[in-house]
Amino acid sequence: MTERKKDRVFTIITYIISSLVLLLLVLLIGYILFRGVRHLTPSFLFGEPKVGEAGGGIGPQLFNSFYMLIVSLIITIPFGVGAGIYLAEYAKEGKFLNIIRLCIEAMASLPSIVVGLFGLLVFVKLTGWGFTLLSGALALGIINLPSLTRVCENAVREASKGIKEASLGLGATRWQTIWKVVLPTAMPQILTGIILAGGRIFGEAAALLYTSGMSAPPLSFSPSNLFSKSSPFSLLRPAETLAVYIWQVNSEGMIPDATKIGDASSAVLIIMVLLFNILARVIGNKIYKRYSGTR
Repeated sequence: MTERKKDRVFTIITYIISSLVLLLLVLLIGYILFRGVRHLTPSFLFGEPKVGEAGGGIGPQLFNSFYMLIVSLIITIPFGVGAGIYLAEYAKEGKFLNIIRLCIEAMASLPSIVVGLFGLLVFVKLTGWGFTLLSGALALGIINLPSLTRVCENAVREASKGIKEASLGLGATRWQTIWKVVLPTAMPQILTGIILAGGRIFGEAAALLYTSGMSAPPLSFSPSNLFSKSSPFSLLRPAETLAVYIWQVNSEGMIPDATKIGDASSAVLIIMVLLFNILARVIGNKIYKRYSGTR
């Protein structure tokens, strides 16, 4: 067999494997949406859950999921991007850098249940906060920080190869080069890391069981309640997310229509992840085009 035929055969095999993976993903998402979309109604999306009764909604859990996403990303993105910039641009090779990389690899391999137990001991009990949204966001930050740091480090290092010297040669400072040139060029790769972190936040349940709790108080957006501890925007209240609620409904079986609620909630979770990915891509492309001068 000639080299050209070998190349063609392996190319075909690669296309077949990629097509099978894509087909599996489409079938999985399609199956979840098919089972759950038919049960979606306004009362289900914005209503309150009913303990022991049929016909409850997921309004508080849906709000908590989005709020948890925002708070966790606010915590994770500055540290992840900052650590990536430091490792790519400022850190010098040596024992200290090797220790940092070893710690990042160790954190990335930690099971989420272990992070949840750590969060229970530190963020819940040691601080005295109890089960709160902030405890869950910090635990998710620990889970996502290693992967986001590695993605940002690789993105900054690859983006700075051909343009950093040119920017410095034109008289820009090192920080101006990083802020104005390197980061906008690396934005698509950094955005990929943020999207992966967002998907992990939406779907994480194990760590949140021990940190943010399994209760979702009714949401009250009245002006007199917005600045109290029970406010929907308070960081020091229990916050059951949609992924935790799906686990609770399917494991406890205390709701007569648990299967229906689980299917519909799973469909909502998939739709949330898809919308977040699309919206993040659109915003990221606009930022990249603005700084790169392309249209």
